[in-house]
This record gives sequence, structure tokens and C-alpha cells, in this order.
Amino acid sequence: MKRGFDLIFSFIGLILLFPIILIACIGIYLQDQHSPFYIAKRTGKNNKNFNMIKLRSMIVNAEKNKVDSTSSNDPRITKIGRFIRKLKLDELSQLFNVFIGEMSLVGPRPNVNRETDLYTEVEKNLLRVKPGITDFASIIFSDESEILKNVDDPDISYNQLIRPWKSRLGLFYIKKQSVQLDFLIIIFTILSFFSREISLILVNKTLKKLKAPSDLCRLSLRKDKLKPTPPPGSNEIVLTREI
Repeated sequence: MKRGFDLIFSFIGLILLFPIILIACIGIYLQDQHSPFYIAKRTGKNNKNFNMIKLRSMIVNAEKNKVDSTSSNDPRITKIGRFIRKLKLDELSQLFNVFIGEMSLVGPRPNVNRETDLYTEVEKNLLRVKPGITDFASIIFSDESEILKNVDDPDISYNQLIRPWKSRLGLFYIKKQSVQLDFLIIIFTILSFFSREISLILVNKTLKKLKAPSDLCRLSLRKDKLKPTPPPGSNEIVLTREI
């Protein structure tokens, strides 16, 4: 049922959103006369790599500095890229990845190999399913770039402040996944563009209804300051990305 849901709604989404994607592509191309698309290598289901299609929001060859986490004041982001990232337009082209079966509409967000290589044995369960365009964590951490703003090392800060919770939310989703839950998460994601506060409240209520751990429920409201936390399956806070 999940594949049928993904196939139908990704096809409808591509048709309805094509004008927006086209306008964004034209704007990106006119800025620097380079391809409006960025092909991002990501780790997918069963630890297999795939090419995730994004609308380019950064300068050409931005990945060469090997910084994977992006803060809101990252100098690699272009002028039009800031607008694209703010409205999450760079994610729309991933509907094609969903349509061809590499991704799902809802599921844990895909990561680069440099991140998945750091996964604990517990976190490796995230790679048992197809990655998604959105999930609980995408809504709760929709301000990820602001969290990483002005930090010394965005990648380490991501691993300390965000990754532990993202991984736990992803693992919880895998246990509870259903077409009905996918539909709710998509609705909450769309709603978050209009009112993040209301969307977080609805996510919180959904997590409580699904009997999520109390700390995940509390996190979903994002009222507490994030603190360095070990990823699931480990007792140590990440201090380096070297294996």
C-alpha cells in the first residue's frame, strides 16, 4: 500500500507543482547560467547509494569543502538559494525520486555516506526502509539551519544537537509506520509552512497518541534548548566524524 500511495501522490505532486519547479529552475539558471539541479549522493535503503535530485540553492561545486550540514548563514548559499531553502522548494524535485521508487514521501531523511558511516548498530535500522522527503524530524527540525547558525563546526553540532533526536524519531516512525500516519505527516508538513506552532502541537499530539517516549513528545514542542546528546545505541556524545 505504501508504494501505491507514494506512486499516486508523487505523480499528482509533480503535475501540480511543475509550474513552481519550472519557475524556480529558471530563476536559478538566470543567476549564474549553471544547471538548476544538484545531484546529491545519498545513502538509501539497504545502505545503497542513490542520486537525490535537488534544486540547487548553493554555488556550483559547493560540496568540495566537505561540509555536509548547512547553517542559515552559510556563505555557499546563493541569493535565490536563500529564498528556495526558506520555502523548501529545493526538496520538490525529490518527488521524481519517489516516483521511480528510490525514496518515499514519508520516511527518515537520507544522509551522506560520511554521516551514515558514523551510525551506531541501532541507527543502522534507519537504512532498512526507503528514505523520505519528510518525517516527524523534518517538521520538528525545520529550523535546522538556524540551529546551526554561527557554530564553529556545523557538522559536529548537527551530530550533537540534532542527529540523536532525528535518529530516534526515525526509528520510532519505522515501528509505527502506516499509510494513515504518512498522510498525517504530509498534512502536518504542509501546515508547517503556514503555522509551525500549530504543526508542532499536532505532531506532539500524534506522538502522544502513538505512545512515544515522553522525552520525544516534549522535544516535539521545541520549547527547550537543545543540548549535546549521544545518538541512540551509544553512551558517548559525538566529538569527531573520524572513524
